[in-house]
Amino acid sequence: VQLQASGGGLVQAGGSLRLSCAASGRTFSNDAMGWFRQAPGKEREFVAAFRRSLNREYYADSVKGRFTISRDNAKNTVSLQMRSLKPEDTAVYYCAARAVWNVDYSNVRHYDYWGQGTLVTVSS
Repeated sequence: VQLQASGGGLVQAGGSLRLSCAASGRTFSNDAMGWFRQAPGKEREFVAAFRRSLNREYYADSVKGRFTISRDNAKNTVSLQMRSLKPEDTAVYYCAARAVWNVDYSNVRHYDYWGQGTLVTVSS
């Protein structure tokens, strides 16, 4: 599976952005799709995940209520709608996939496939 993230850019605080991740390859049957982010000098951290089999969403506390993850199986994409953006949301955002759901879905080590990252910059 290959993942291609897009949609990053520069936005003012309080604004919105929508990230997309297009999957290609043999199949798009991964039960777990997630978004992570990495700010300069910091470790990569969990943002949101979507469990396909249960059609369920999971969020980091820092983005809950502001970000929405969604998946379009027909288009083989997973998206992250980001609203009320804050300067602390500035980071490179990565999409990730895993064939089988893991209860430790927020752990970066449990994902098998990664996109190349897209930069989101939120100005104050």
